[in-house]
Amino acid sequence: MRILRIAMAQIDPTVGDISGNMRLVKAWIKEARKAGADLVVFPELTVTGYPPEDLLLKPRFVSDNRRALDEIAKECTGLVAVIGYVGQGSAGKGKSQTACTATVGGHELFNAAAVVAGRRVIARYSKWILPNYGVFDESRYFHPGRHVVLMTLRGVAVAVSICEDIWSPDGPTSMQAAAGAEVIVNINASPFHIGKSRAREQVLATRARENGIILTYTNMVGGQDELVFDGNSMIVNQTGDVIARGKEFAEDLILADLSVDAVARTRMVQVRRKRFTAAMAAAVERVTIKSPTRPAKRSHMVPSLEALLGDSDAVYRALVLGVQDYMRKNGFRKVAIGLSGGIDSALTAVVAVDALGPDNVLGIFMPSPYTSAESAEDVEELSHRIGIEYRTIPITPTFESYRTALAPTFHGKAVDTAEENLQARIRGNILMAYSNKFGHLVLTTGNKSEMSVGYATLYGDMAGGFAVIKDVPKTMVYELSRLRNLRGRTHVIPKRILDRPPSAELRPNQKDEDSLPAYAVLDPILQFYVEENRSIEEIVDAGFDRATVARVVAMVDGSEFKRRQAPIGIKVTHRAFGKDCRMPITNGYRNS
Repeated sequence: MRILRIAMAQIDPTVGDISGNMRLVKAWIKEARKAGADLVVFPELTVTGYPPEDLLLKPRFVSDNRRALDEIAKECTGLVAVIGYVGQGSAGKGKSQTACTATVGGHELFNAAAVVAGRRVIARYSKWILPNYGVFDESRYFHPGRHVVLMTLRGVAVAVSICEDIWSPDGPTSMQAAAGAEVIVNINASPFHIGKSRAREQVLATRARENGIILTYTNMVGGQDELVFDGNSMIVNQTGDVIARGKEFAEDLILADLSVDAVARTRMVQVRRKRFTAAMAAAVERVTIKSPTRPAKRSHMVPSLEALLGDSDAVYRALVLGVQDYMRKNGFRKVAIGLSGGIDSALTAVVAVDALGPDNVLGIFMPSPYTSAESAEDVEELSHRIGIEYRTIPITPTFESYRTALAPTFHGKAVDTAEENLQARIRGNILMAYSNKFGHLVLTTGNKSEMSVGYATLYGDMAGGFAVIKDVPKTMVYELSRLRNLRGRTHVIPKRILDRPPSAELRPNQKDEDSLPAYAVLDPILQFYVEENRSIEEIVDAGFDRATVARVVAMVDGSEFKRRQAPIGIKVTHRAFGKDCRMPITNGYRNS
């Protein structure tokens, strides 16, 4: 019986921290070796972190990445490693058919995987299919590969691919299987959004079944600016069944003994294999690796099969990890949050406490003439329940001084949003002053519904360094808050915060629904328009009032200038504002 013990190292590298990532990889190689692994696999672009973006245009960065790979290779004894890194090749006419024009130091760049054994790199594979949609910009930097590495290890034929290569039925998978691959190790930096884990499983199961191969999927974990990588690495067997799955939103070493003889039996009866042509053969690099001697007796490794989180649980975990890593990787320790007594700031504070601990979270309550007594009570109660310090800084004196200063200019004008926004901007100034003086990172509290329609104040409630719930619709804010309340012995968010109608409290008796459709109506319209790119007609046909849809669409289209100036926030939906959704500010197109 042919058995291959694989270790999938689901790790959290930091973009640009090449020396730190190198130490991380070395440590996990040691753990895999202790576990008796024949093969240890790391995520896509492990050495540089993902996505490195325009760091790739710095020649020294690319050469440092290559030197780090050589250093890592020295640690690789007693097993084989597959490690993601940035490869280089000589640029030349006709060498690669791609729209990419970038070269560094006269060399083309490749999103590559190194096969390392015996203290050296013995083979290299370059990603074939370069994603250039949504948050991905790989064609800006990389050239596609066009060869296949097929290594024989412990008598098992193992091929390597990278992320998008496995998503396309026209990718290298069928060619690898036709060349004899029994196991394909696919390395990834696949960011989270709602429903992504199930979509991955469906694609992997399809590729595994149609090619009769065991497919291992090693994904990165951790936060990088607005992206969160959820891990959720898995192994799918030749019949499309998930036989191993790692943790979600945490580093993990997923170990499994792959019984490969069943692959051949499955292929004989189920799989119609692609014809292996001479052209294919010319693109295959075959490498036979001499395997170290195994212990005489080795117990069978039973792989873990973690259960998938539900959507709301997964989103909450993504928010917590996104805050943790943004803080840690950027050198921040403490955060400040403007607490209003509303649901958005409450959820933001609870996420921050779960990510950083209560000692690292400061709440600042800034009442105005229109702030209710209930809001003051709810801020105090919330702060007590989650164990954070909070301070009260009234803004009424500052607000009155602004109004006095502006009175000659505003004479004869009715009170309107100008006075409302003054209050928000005073609060933003106080929060940023506190940040300047004490070094706290300000977390903003606006949600996706508000950001979509521009229901936010530039340099006011939008002022800050990181927008935790920027991609969370208002209705989901309530879902996550109720979910979090069910986790502990006591509810961390007071019931009245959940029950009170949402209000900015910038004028007497103000309610959000004075300015916006009800969130139960608004959020589905935004789902259709922002995330699914549906037209007004299509949304109306789905059952929504035409005037309401037209109004919402106009608000979304007219607010891009605000969103462009907002701090980055964590992506959790299929299409988030920012790199995922890049609309021009000056835009004459109308959707009516």
